[in-house]
Amino acid sequence: MLKCIGINNLIDFDFMDPPSSAVLQHSLEHLYALGALNDRGDLTKLGRRMAEFPMDPMMAKALLASERYHCSEEMASICAMLSISSAIFYRPKEKKVQADRAHAAFVRPGGDHIMLLTIWEQWVETGYSMQWCYENFIQYRSMCRARDLRDQIIGLMERVEIIPESNPNPGDTDPIRKSITAGFFYNSARLQKSGDSYATIKRRQTVHIHPSSSLHEDKPKLVVYYELVLTSREFMRQVIEIDAKWLLEVAPHYYKKSDLVDDIKRKMPKTR
Repeated sequence: MLKCIGINNLIDFDFMDPPSSAVLQHSLEHLYALGALNDRGDLTKLGRRMAEFPMDPMMAKALLASERYHCSEEMASICAMLSISSAIFYRPKEKKVQADRAHAAFVRPGGDHIMLLTIWEQWVETGYSMQWCYENFIQYRSMCRARDLRDQIIGLMERVEIIPESNPNPGDTDPIRKSITAGFFYNSARLQKSGDSYATIKRRQTVHIHPSSSLHEDKPKLVVYYELVLTSREFMRQVIEIDAKWLLEVAPHYYKKSDLVDDIKRKMPKTR
């Protein structure tokens, strides 16, 4: 946003509380990887569109990518739900079993983002019912907050001329997961040979799927995550399964085929 208002020399800018030069450099590199900056450090057309969204640049990039994959309605819903994802479910002590059963009913193939979308769509179908939230052990206030956020996101999308459109094939989640991958490719990780942990592809950082994730038991080979949470270990929260080829499709400038050759081979059909 500083770049957008004409402050180009961020290294020498007189911040009231300046970040470290290493952190600032990392941020600029990240924006360059997202396509928001060119090789001279100037804002690109994509970067100016991303700056219209007062949110994490990765999420803004995912929203803009949804235009290409024709699923902007779904991405607006997912972005709103991600913003309140830590406060959606509740689990009363006296009804733990019922709550777990209700929450498990929302799990869908593909991962946590698809589960969040399912929750949103079912709530919309009930007419934003408070009773439905109560029966499914979902925080009504959090869902109302997501509704307000989504309305704001749709308004911002119209400002940058993204036409709201729904996925033409609701049973196919690939376009939605590709859009997410386009924004969050930086947060990719592959399952290690031990099978009990993941390593981020570029930084080789050991991470684990959070126990609350719908993919905690499945352990897919390759994932993209929304955020990392440090407790006893580094956990990935809000995780989706992806195809290695998608990383080459959405971020060929960042990933080389050599980074992903093993993941691509795993997906190829075996021949005699």
